[in-house]
Amino acid sequence: MDRRGFCRVVLGALTIAAWIWAFSGAPYAAENLEPVVVTASKLPRTPGNVTQKVDTVDNARLSVIVSGHGNVADWLIYQPGVFASPLSRNDANWGSVGGLSQKYNTYMLEGLPIDVFVEPQSLEVLTFDRIEVQRGPAAVLYPNYLGMDFAGNQSPLTGTTNILLKERFDTMQTLIDASYGSYNTFGARFLHQQPVGNVHFFLGGSLEDSDYTNYGTKNSWLNMIDDPEYQKTKFYGKTTWFIDGDERHKVSFFAHRTDHHGDAGRPKRGFNHAYWTMNSAYQVPLNEALTASVKLGYRNYDRSWQEDNYPTGLTLREENGVRQEIIPGDVSVAFDHWGGSLLTVGGDFQTASYKTYTNPGARSVTNDAVAVQYGLYAQEEFVWEKTVFRLGGRYAYTKHDVDRLSGTTPEDDSPSWDKWLWSAGVRHHLLDNLAIYTNVGTSFVAPSIHSVGGTLKVSDRGVPGKDGRLPNPDLEPESGIGADLGFDWNPVRRLSFGARGFYNKVKDNIVQVVVSQNPSQSQDINAGDTTSYGLELEAQLRPVDWLRLFANYTFTDTTIDNDKDPDMDGAEVPFVPKHMGNIGADLELPYDVKAAVYLHVAGRIYDSTSKQGRNRFSGYEVLNAYVEKLLLKKDTTTLSVYGRFYNLTDNDFEMPWQFQDPGFAFTGGVKLVF
Repeated sequence: MDRRGFCRVVLGALTIAAWIWAFSGAPYAAENLEPVVVTASKLPRTPGNVTQKVDTVDNARLSVIVSGHGNVADWLIYQPGVFASPLSRNDANWGSVGGLSQKYNTYMLEGLPIDVFVEPQSLEVLTFDRIEVQRGPAAVLYPNYLGMDFAGNQSPLTGTTNILLKERFDTMQTLIDASYGSYNTFGARFLHQQPVGNVHFFLGGSLEDSDYTNYGTKNSWLNMIDDPEYQKTKFYGKTTWFIDGDERHKVSFFAHRTDHHGDAGRPKRGFNHAYWTMNSAYQVPLNEALTASVKLGYRNYDRSWQEDNYPTGLTLREENGVRQEIIPGDVSVAFDHWGGSLLTVGGDFQTASYKTYTNPGARSVTNDAVAVQYGLYAQEEFVWEKTVFRLGGRYAYTKHDVDRLSGTTPEDDSPSWDKWLWSAGVRHHLLDNLAIYTNVGTSFVAPSIHSVGGTLKVSDRGVPGKDGRLPNPDLEPESGIGADLGFDWNPVRRLSFGARGFYNKVKDNIVQVVVSQNPSQSQDINAGDTTSYGLELEAQLRPVDWLRLFANYTFTDTTIDNDKDPDMDGAEVPFVPKHMGNIGADLELPYDVKAAVYLHVAGRIYDSTSKQGRNRFSGYEVLNAYVEKLLLKKDTTTLSVYGRFYNLTDNDFEMPWQFQDPGFAFTGGVKLVF
């Protein structure tokens, strides 16, 4: 039996099991209370009181999802409409959400934006309380992110992903986790959490050291001659003071440091990355109806990497680097009125510095710029009987001050853009267990310095050994509109269905195209108008306390309209599968055994908008499993062993830029909690 056949058997078995349990008449336990979400409104709300679709992945589920790359995107692929493609454990995720590049679905840390490419590689999932995934436009309450690097600035047109950290603890607890797995990968994690009166805090650290393996395709430009070794070290902590014990009156501070160094499989292709992520927040109730919130963050990304003279030799040719410093802030006031209605007004800002350099002997700065962004917003969520109406607006302003671009001073060194944005939505409860909703909103994205300036010079196009991104000073800003329509239905207890149709359109879309495979060169261009639409279907069943089953399917169709370039006109958006699906089971088994089995299936994708120059990558499936056995439970102390099984069918599928998934990987570990 081949891999696809095996996966179909597993898929069929899980489906049959679901229906057997659904109609077996198994007894039901008491229902859990409806969860609370904060992403759609900035304050805690039940999902029935927000118009948007918001999924919650809590820490219990996060603990059993198997990640092949240590990227937060791996924990989200089982949500409808999310496609993730981390190129390796040492590279960023190149995926999509809602039929568009992932840069149209921002990431946030407790309501403040973070980089969709950097922090998912950096943050420690052990510190998460939950991840909330808002599907659909979110560009009124939340701003763009001035990422400036990788795929450029980021916009919440198709939604936003909000990471909520652990905050309040009942008792003191310490977790120690040690693991060993494939590629001589050793891991260790430590987390201590404790309440001291009204102050609750956690602190911890982790280490991961690995020889890893060649993740390039045969004859790839990566040309690894040895194992690409790496080491990741993380330190983190958070303190929250609930003033007078009031949940609405609190101040918090969080800091996270990651050091990530290693090599790309050759002695002079080393890299050294250092990331700081900090958040501070103060929330105060002004009276029973008014709540004010102030948030301030700090992100610092310092990355350097080497290039050698391969294939003529293995000596060092040059060292390149990029340094970014982003400071986001937000001030808002929420007014709770008229039986659950909520008016939110506020403003936010960001400053971002961006510098790239090369060091072929003497350091030379290639790009040097500072960007600022301001926004003012207001949103009303009006609750009237069984209907929620939402209407909001935002004024967005972005300006770049450029000292150096591709090694020279540009003619236009202070470009700026501004835009009025709006968003609206309605949710109506037809029945107590059936609700329909619709949302629509606009977005705006200015091109980043990295997109305009690249990492290479125009004259480097096609030159052997010159890997990186070519500049494009003629880029125009993007504008977009997104809409959705869907329903949530619970026909019987513990069985739920949902469907959501979505439509997104971006004008003057900035996309990255592959200019050359060898050398590996890409460039950002305006690819005309891009349209994506699709349908998400999902179901979840919990027939008994010890079993939870879920399944979802997403259909997406994308089209690029570009009458200036026939080679792009009619092409599909890169990194967007037309078909995706997930099915999985979480089990609490006898003898204190916990298990989870998840299957992810993704259809074919392309790596470019060029119909002549693009590469097609076949669909694939990944089957993962997690098993944990409790060995000891005494008072507040537990000892358990676990196994993480990634890519059980050993599917070494190809990915863009001559990368590939290495296939099956296993990690076994022991966990002590006391």
